[in-house]
Order: sequence, then structure tokens, then C-alpha cells
Amino acid sequence: MKGFKPGKRKPDEGDAGSQFNLRINLFFFSTFIIFCVIIIRLAILQFVEGPELTEQETGGQTKNFPLEPIRGTIFDAAGTPIAYSKPSNALYVTLLKNYNSKDEKGLKNRPEIEKIAKDIVAVFDKYGDGNPDNKKTYDDVIKELDLDSQKQHGYEPRRIKGDLTDKEVAYFIENKDLFPGIEIVEENIRYYDKDTVAVQTIGYLKKFQGVKSIDKYANIDRKNKDQKDPGLRYTETERVGVDGMEMLFQNELRGKSGYMSIPINPQNMIDGVPMMVPPEKGHNVYSTIHKEIQLKTEQAIVDHLKWLHTTPFSGRTHPEAKTGYAVAMEVDTGNVVAMASIPDYDPNVWKDGTDDWKSVEAYMGNGTISPFNSGRSARGLDSIPWLGSTIKPLSVLIGLNENLFGTNDYYFDQGYAQIGRDTRKIRNSGSKVLGQIDPAKAIEKSSNAFMIDMVGERLFKKYGAKGIEVWDKYMKQFGLGVDTGAGLPREFKGKIDYTNVKAAGSPMAALSFASFGQSGGYSTLQLAQYTVMLANRGERIKPQLASKIESQDGKVVKTFKRQVLNKVDIPDRYWDEVIQGMNTQGLLSFDGFGYDFARKTGTSQMTIYDKGRKIDTDNGVFIAFAPRKNPKLAVAVIIPEGGYGAYSAAPIARKIFDAYDEVYGLDGTPHPKKAETTEDGEANTVNTP
Repeated sequence: MKGFKPGKRKPDEGDAGSQFNLRINLFFFSTFIIFCVIIIRLAILQFVEGPELTEQETGGQTKNFPLEPIRGTIFDAAGTPIAYSKPSNALYVTLLKNYNSKDEKGLKNRPEIEKIAKDIVAVFDKYGDGNPDNKKTYDDVIKELDLDSQKQHGYEPRRIKGDLTDKEVAYFIENKDLFPGIEIVEENIRYYDKDTVAVQTIGYLKKFQGVKSIDKYANIDRKNKDQKDPGLRYTETERVGVDGMEMLFQNELRGKSGYMSIPINPQNMIDGVPMMVPPEKGHNVYSTIHKEIQLKTEQAIVDHLKWLHTTPFSGRTHPEAKTGYAVAMEVDTGNVVAMASIPDYDPNVWKDGTDDWKSVEAYMGNGTISPFNSGRSARGLDSIPWLGSTIKPLSVLIGLNENLFGTNDYYFDQGYAQIGRDTRKIRNSGSKVLGQIDPAKAIEKSSNAFMIDMVGERLFKKYGAKGIEVWDKYMKQFGLGVDTGAGLPREFKGKIDYTNVKAAGSPMAALSFASFGQSGGYSTLQLAQYTVMLANRGERIKPQLASKIESQDGKVVKTFKRQVLNKVDIPDRYWDEVIQGMNTQGLLSFDGFGYDFARKTGTSQMTIYDKGRKIDTDNGVFIAFAPRKNPKLAVAVIIPEGGYGAYSAAPIARKIFDAYDEVYGLDGTPHPKKAETTEDGEANTVNTP
């Protein structure tokens, strides 16, 4: 190649080699420096910072100590609080040091906490309410401090005293530096209206730890451990609703728990400054129950039971009548304005946390929805007797709808009927012979004979034994034998005896007894819902116990509107016939009532055994809605062992209608009582519809 001379290298070849060697040397030197830095840092971590990091790793934990949520208020329909929580301040002390008597360091610290305890007692003595029941001694405070952590972990705040006076609170807050570890925590006490308004419907509270057998709380308990939000975690001692609206709206009323977030060390003692997250108050529930109407309903039952004990009718007094149940439900909305179960009780006896239920357990249940723990008559009858003649409007409606007879068909009532070939005669009340009657008159005159011959036997002839299934279907469509949908805990679906063919003797007999109300027993709320369905001609609507739920800042969270559960399509002419027949005569208690109204009395007979003797008892039942046209309110009343419904139950219903008329008006305009002055100067009050 031209210009090339062997043995001679290029001018830049040596420079390149030198640069390469320099780079290699720099790389190894840099690597050496980095390794030295790493080794030195590791040595520092191990020998200098190691103990401190280990302590942080094992002791840098926080524990959340729960503070009970504050329940929202249950108001009546007019905005009067009937179940509410009052704030109450409590003194808590967090142990900032080890005071354990089993530990040398703890013993050394003891004098310090003992002095604090004495100072706390001195504040109680000076600024407390002076009530000897609330007095705290030095020994009491030491016991609550639990210095040996026998009841609580070392880091958990100790509750020393609740319901502090304003002066106690002020002193502790102003002198907090003198009492290391103290906190004033807002708690709440549940109060109920002193007039005991619908107590079984409103319900009561119990500690969570004692109610886990209830499905609702068993589910909460299962999820409790995995609940990541401390505010939603239930504690064993917090009080929860276990009956009535307190349980029905537990989630809405509860609010959220507060908590103290406490840093702790490996010895389970506090190691830093706790942070407190206060509880959040729950929502407020506005009930449809109206206090004024409710109290007049309750008083009407109480007064009339006394009347039954002292005033004879049907040849005797009725001292066996000890209980009474009534429900008033609006026809257009489904709102339950009164729900009374007598006798009742005062749930305020439990506000201090005691759990003595023995004195009231026999009648603390809601007798308008259940026979359990809801009071008994003198000879042991519960709140759900047979319906008696109050079933007859539905019996006739079934007969008409099944084409067993027509509105213009007549039946000759000879005062009794026989079932099939049975020679026994089942008589009308008082053995009255009613003669020629149409379906409407059969309801008005309460003919047992019509129901047996025209409904029970004819339904059997049309369907045979399957007639019982047809009857049962109608009952359930009208809310008899099914849940009302109200949502109250432990609602009873009813006593159904018409399916017991063996006891009746035959399917025909079972249907015959059912037709005049002697083989089905249902709650007062079911009866009220059934009466509303008669009033609005076939729509079964949900009984509403609340109108709305509001947050604490007044925002509406939820509203409750009219809700149709099911509908039965029956021709209007049949409804006209039945409602025309709901016209029981001779109700002295409704003299002067300013509205035309539809009603049906009932007297159900049940056989009981008292001291070995077989006794037939009469139970008073009454249903009505008013006015007959454009109905506004339906009422159902049951008085076990009260005798004829016209005397035992109807007078109570009259007072309920009057109470509603005063507040809301059965014609849509309230009619408050107007005072009148008598000749002797006394003031009386009268309704002015």
C-alpha cells in the first residue's frame, strides 16, 4: 500500500493506551471508596444506631382505645324527642408510667400515682353533686386505676367516674397539668320520654356482649374483628337496640365510635402523646307515632280495663281482662300513629346500665305484633285470640269473588247452621233468627249461619279439600298469616288452625269454622293492615313507623313513602256490598260521633282449662275505618277475656278516632277540643267536627 512503512507506528497509539490504564485505575479506586463507605455505614448501623432501631421496631405501635358512639334521637311525628341521648362527661386516666406492684420500678413510682388519686378524690369531694350514691373514695379510685393491669392493658385509659358535674369538668380541664394522663371524655346516657310513649314499639338497649344470639348482632360480631374502620367496630360493652325501633334503625341511630390512638412501648405502656378522635353522633329518626294520640290510646285502654272490672254487661263483670292492644294506621299513607300494648313499663330504669329485667319481662314484648312476653289475661290468654266476626267482611268478599253467591242473593237465617251431616247446631250470637238477609246484612247482623252455609260449605263444594288452600291464599293476600312488612323484630305471623283438618273433623268443617273467625288468630297490627286494605279496596300497604331520617346537620338521609305490598283485583260492586255491610248497630260508645264510618265487632270464643275446669272465654275484637267515604284512619283493638267486642273494644277505638280528629282531622282538618263552661262554672271540653 502506497505511503506505508513497516516498523513505524501511528503517532496516537501510545496516548490511547495511557488513557485506558488511567480509567482502569480510577474505576478500582472509586469502587474501593464506595465499599469503604458501605462498610463504615454498616458498622454505624450495627454498633451505634442498632439498639435504638430495634426498640423502635418492637415498640413503635399504636393501639386504639374505643369510645362509645352517641345514638341519634327518635322523635315523634310532631318533633317531640321520645328516645334521646344526653351528653355526660366522664373522667379517664391513662397511666403514663409503670405502677405495677410486682415490678421494682413500678413500686418506686407508686407514691406518685397515689398522690394523684388523693388529689382526684379531693376534687370530687369539693365539686361533686353531693349525692352519696355517686361518691368516690380513695380506695374506689385506686381500684378503678387498676395499677396492676388485672382488668385492662397498661396502655388503656381507666374510667374513673362518669356523670361529672360542670364544676368537676371545669376544674380538671383548667388544672390538667396537675393530673398527668387525665382526659375528659363525652359519653351519653339513653333516656326515654317520662310518659312512657309506645315503649314496646320504641324498644330499649342492651350491652352488645349479651345479644349475640340475635342474628343481626351475630353477623356484626363475625365481621367485627376484620372491621378496618375503628368507628364501625362494636365493643363488648356498648349498648345496642334489641327491640322495636331502636333495633330496626340500629345502623342509622348508632353513629360511629370514637377512639384514643395511643402509642405504646414493648412493655405495653404508653409511650407518647395519645390522640383522641371523638365519637360521631348517629342520625335522627322521625317516627310516625304521635305522642298525644299514643298517650290517649294507652290511657283509653287502661281506663276501660278498669271499667270492665267493675261494670257488668252480658250478665257479669270481666275482671279477667288484664291486657289490651290497639293500632291506629292511616289509610292513605300507612303511617302508624298509635301502637299500644298494655301493660307497659318504663325503660328509664335501665339508663344507668343495670340489667334487671325480671320485674317487667312478662309484658315487655310488643303485644300488637307478638304473643310472646306481651302480657296475659287473668287465665293466661295471650294477645292473639281468634278473630271472631271481624273476619266476616273478608268471608263475604271471598264468597262474592268466587261466585258462591251474588250481591242480590238472599239467604234465610234460622238462627243456626249445621256442618254437613253433623247434627250439632252452631248458633248466631244470642241465637238470633235473622230471616231473609243479603250479603251486606249478613255482615251487619253478624250471621254465623250465613258464613257456614254460604261461604264455608260452598267453598268446599267448589274445590273440595283444596278449598283450604284457596282460603289460605286469600288470608295471606289480605295480610293475615304473613309478615306485615313493618320491620319490627320478632313479628308473629299468626295462629292458623284451619289447616288442622283432623281437629275440625273434616275439610268442610275446617272451612266452616274459618268462615266465622274461629280458627285463625292474628296480631293487632295485622288486623289494622287488613282493615286498611278493606278501606282502600284491595291494596295492602306497608305499615310505616318512620317518616324520615335526618343527619345531625338537618339533611334528609331517607324518606319513607306509601308502599304497596300487593294488590287484589276484585270488582267494585263487591267492595260496595261489603263496606255497606260494615255497619254494626247499637254501638253506644259511638253516640255523637260526627262521621259515618265502617266497622265490625267481633267476639271470639276460646276454650281454656282453669284449675281442671273447662271454660269458654269471650275475647273482644273491633275493627273500623273512618270516614266510610274517603277513609283516613283505620283502627284495630283486641281485649283478651274482655267479653263482647261492642262493649270491650269499640269504646277504646272511639277514643282513638277522637284523638286523631283533634290532631289531624278525620276530614283533613284538625278539630281540637273547645272548652265549654257549665252552670256550676266547671269547664268541659267537647269535640267539634
